[in-house]
Amino acid sequence: MRLLVVDVGTGTQDILLFDSERQIENCFQMVMPSPTILVARRVRRATAAGQDLFLTGRIMGGGPCHWATMDHLRAGYRVFATPAAAQTFDDDLDRVREMGIELVEEGAFAEGDGRVCRIELRDFDFEAIRTALAAFDVEPAVDGLALAVFDHGAAPPGYSDRRFRFDYLSDRLAQGEGLAGFAFWREEVPDRFTRLQAAADSAPSDLPTLIMDTAPAAILGALEDSQVSRCRSVVVTNVGNFHCLAFHLVEGEIVGLFEHHTGELTREALVAYLRKLAAGTLTNAEVFEDMGHGALVLNPGAPAPERFAVVGPRRRMLEGGDLPVYQAVPHGDMMLAGCFGLLRAYAQKDPVHGPEVAAVLDGTAPLGAPW
Repeated sequence: MRLLVVDVGTGTQDILLFDSERQIENCFQMVMPSPTILVARRVRRATAAGQDLFLTGRIMGGGPCHWATMDHLRAGYRVFATPAAAQTFDDDLDRVREMGIELVEEGAFAEGDGRVCRIELRDFDFEAIRTALAAFDVEPAVDGLALAVFDHGAAPPGYSDRRFRFDYLSDRLAQGEGLAGFAFWREEVPDRFTRLQAAADSAPSDLPTLIMDTAPAAILGALEDSQVSRCRSVVVTNVGNFHCLAFHLVEGEIVGLFEHHTGELTREALVAYLRKLAAGTLTNAEVFEDMGHGALVLNPGAPAPERFAVVGPRRRMLEGGDLPVYQAVPHGDMMLAGCFGLLRAYAQKDPVHGPEVAAVLDGTAPLGAPW
């Protein structure tokens, strides 16, 4: 069983080629620039060259590519975008127009039209990854895909994106499926998740594709660390480049969580939130009013955590404070926490191949060759 597993973040896209005939540590991996970083670089080259932009493709992650596009407009150049690509900047296309982006149809500019720099937007580029693998003589054929992107969800007009996302997290937890409940097969993706659906649609239609939100994927992956998994009660935090999400789990059951914007947090504020989450006293209002998404405490009387574990590219925010923090290293590689979470979700969601995937993660599969 071979799976291509890709966790798309703001800074990097973390790629794992899972092969059930290998130990997990010997599966090939790459940590590469994220799609939004790559698009931002192309936009800035177009700005330097004095070209207008024509953005095609689908909704993808914003951040760097959004900022580069706004800089392009401020430099006096025009930006054209198809409606599907324009949703990268806002789900409300009227607001996109207010930004100065001109909406056009796909055929507005022909391929090779020198009047514009054409850039395709997408979170998942299967052919680019296959080409990179093949360049190192790695067979790129796979039996399935597992992808993770962050998706606020397409909130109705006048509905806060932050509240819309957190209402969904609360609703999903009520289903009782745990962290794997945030993973969907391609055909199951709820309509509200336009970015998840766009990423899934970028995958070949003949490959089984699991799609998941990045934050729960990272938390689920952190539980692969043996020091974390053996805790009866644990708080696991993923400090991402843009978003910070923490879960309090007792015997694998979610008893509380909060989500915030990393850029809005200081070390002191994050530690205070984590302590309140652990004590069951954190409220949704205090996180939301502090520009976070919100908080949910399902069991205020839950046992205190034995560990505060942390993963994520900005995990060092918690260093040097008065909170005893354990830096989780699932399967020896923190950067692939999201990929390991995707694999665990795949194992739980696929009744046919799941046991095979789980055996490799659990270290119970026969040892494969390291080459």
